Amino acid sequence: MHPALTIRPHSAVKFFLLALFIIAIDQLSKWAVHTYMEPGSAGEIPLLGEFVKLNYILNPGMAFGAQLPAPYGKLILTAFRSVAVVGLVYYIIHLCRQRVAAGYIACMALILGGALGNLIDSVFYGIIYDNAPVGSPTRWFYGQVIDMIFVPLYVGYFPESWPLIGGSYSSGFPIFNIADSSIFIGVALILLNQSRFFNESQPVAAPHQESAPLVAPDAEKLA
Repeated sequence: MHPALTIRPHSAVKFFLLALFIIAIDQLSKWAVHTYMEPGSAGEIPLLGEFVKLNYILNPGMAFGAQLPAPYGKLILTAFRSVAVVGLVYYIIHLCRQRVAAGYIACMALILGGALGNLIDSVFYGIIYDNAPVGSPTRWFYGQVIDMIFVPLYVGYFPESWPLIGGSYSSGFPIFNIADSSIFIGVALILLNQSRFFNESQPVAAPHQESAPLVAPDAEKLA
């Protein structure tokens, strides 16, 4: 499948501004949570009753609480995020030059904004907020991501018959942040709009040529 094309190439500026907007909201929300909230359940704030809450936690790993083994897993993750961000920047520029559908590029900008938002946490928060885990080789690149959006879909023990997680206790859906949400929304929109964003085969326009005479010049002389 190939991304659907438009008539004119896009300016990459508007898509980078979208990514910058996501980064600004993400970083502002993390600053506000760090400044005005108490960590853990003690500082929990209901947003939509018991369905959505604010809960300030520190996440040393990836999106939705996943993490790699210490002590160098975090450094590997930060390096991977850096490479991914650079790749996304070049990919968005390439998509704009190739006249790919604006909706698809906007989704990639959402993913870029989310990835860069969490990368900022990893690189700088160990210094800015002094939240690097105890025993980290350095505070640079070991900052913990600030998560705050808590959606407790299920609280309680899983049935014993369930494989792997049977009998374990769930305190709710993993806590996430706006950067995680932006990445999830970008990926979800791409999956839901594949028929709009992609074509199985992209038609190639033939170069414009003047119609040639159907009768050879010599035939006119013989007439």
